Amino acid sequence: MRQLSDELLIEAYEKAIGLDLNKDFIYLIEEEMKRRSLLEQIKHQISISR
Repeated sequence: MRQLSDELLIEAYEKAIGLDLNKDFIYLIEEEMKRRSLLEQIKHQISISR
């Protein structure tokens, strides 16, 4: 996952949530987003758009 750009990682996360993919897969994406300090930013954006 370290090879993905921030933008692609966020897109993968949004699609994984939208498609209700495996929770373990979503967890892995979330952990990488935490490492990059992206998780809170994207959760805020998702909550606004709903």
